[in-house]
Amino acid sequence: MNQPPDTVVIDHTKKSTGSYRWSICALLFFATTINYLDRQVLSLTWSDFIAPEFHWTNNDYGNITALFSIFYAVSLLFAGRFVDWLDTKKGFLWAIGIWSFGACLHAFCGIATAGIITGNWFVGFEGAKDAIDLVQDTGLVINVSVTLFIFARFVLAVGEAGNFPAAIKTTAEYFPKKDRAFSTSIFNAGATVGALAAPISIPFIAKSFGWEMAFIIIGALGFVWMGFWIFMYDKPERHPKVSAAELEYIQQDDIADSKLVGYVPETTDKVSFVDCFKYKQTWAFAFGKFMTDGVWWFFLFWTPAYLSSVYGMDSTQAALPLFVLYMITLLSIVGGWLPTYFVEKKGMNPYEGRMRAMLIFAFFPLLALIAQPLGYISYWIPVVIIGIAGAAHQSWSANIFTTVGDMFPKKAIATITGIGGLAGGVGSTIINKGSGLLFDHAKETNMSFMGFHGIEAGYFIIFSICAVCYLTGWLVMKTLVPKYSPITGL
Repeated sequence: MNQPPDTVVIDHTKKSTGSYRWSICALLFFATTINYLDRQVLSLTWSDFIAPEFHWTNNDYGNITALFSIFYAVSLLFAGRFVDWLDTKKGFLWAIGIWSFGACLHAFCGIATAGIITGNWFVGFEGAKDAIDLVQDTGLVINVSVTLFIFARFVLAVGEAGNFPAAIKTTAEYFPKKDRAFSTSIFNAGATVGALAAPISIPFIAKSFGWEMAFIIIGALGFVWMGFWIFMYDKPERHPKVSAAELEYIQQDDIADSKLVGYVPETTDKVSFVDCFKYKQTWAFAFGKFMTDGVWWFFLFWTPAYLSSVYGMDSTQAALPLFVLYMITLLSIVGGWLPTYFVEKKGMNPYEGRMRAMLIFAFFPLLALIAQPLGYISYWIPVVIIGIAGAAHQSWSANIFTTVGDMFPKKAIATITGIGGLAGGVGSTIINKGSGLLFDHAKETNMSFMGFHGIEAGYFIIFSICAVCYLTGWLVMKTLVPKYSPITGL
């Protein structure tokens, strides 16, 4: 679609606009990397280090992870509101400060367990292990330790929920609409880098220095990041390192919109939850997140189990395939560039270019339909397909996040992002809990479906559901918001 005649075109082709905005984008990338590292410390230490000390079962660990998912999803709803209320700088500082504290708090669950059970709180990490070993009532050790870890996960979830609302709000402040998907794809790649870095760092820290130090060292990275954020971030219009030319580039949408007939300037009044739910744009974003977030988490949580159940791999044998899978997902950075191409080369408005790109990305997960049928040739085929689907998801994710900035004023971006995050969390809970139930049923009954038997039939069903989620989400979003329709009444 060509630009309407009343759109003011600003020439930003000059190369001397400045680039400080990319320094801010780099900060967001490292925050997201730390976010994913912190949440994976438990998953990479519980089986070999924590479970033997506290006598945990798989069910105990499952309860902790399930509650973390619920805490995180619900916290997203309020985290966005919190960031909009405090504004970006303070909101992000509070978020990463809380989750870094929560990450470090895990390390002291052993000392607290020993203190509650024995009454002796003045012991170190090794002293806590010795005290717990002397306790005969293992049931009491399990209950106390699980409760303490659940509390630590709650603190972690509350803080981590602020990362994406704050990052999306920052992106809207520092990038024009046509560049937001690309910048979002860059900082969102931190999720993949965190997933790659965790298994090659955390277990070695835990083995060398103890599982407690793994939580403390990784958790402390967030406090280091806070120092950089304090000194490097400010609003672009106030930042001494943002030149006048770069500020004009950043604010090009505001400059163009101010020239339009009927333009209503953004107010500083706070936005209520009720007001947010009045708009189809909110529901479109929330539904898109609900349909697709669970696919990413399914592949993240269940691919190791898939390689084990279907191909008989242990954790060491699966390390290389998983590393290759996550490397493939880094292709998502290209997905962030595609909308910019549509805007600059095809003359589309940002929302139209974004939706065109999302439609393209929605077709790649369809490859999951053949992952299981072709898997008999080599396990590398489903691994590569899942990697491609993961890259498509991250490209989709970068763009769906930026549709919020396309439609809503900056003061509401974090709130809307939180609402969508809650919807995505609900979708993730449904698909992951449903997958576990289906896999158990398929294995126990040797269920048959489309020529597959047992747990392989279960995986084929879930792969098929994941394959069509993106097209379904895109169609509903396009139906609710068929064309660019920014909200100016908030």
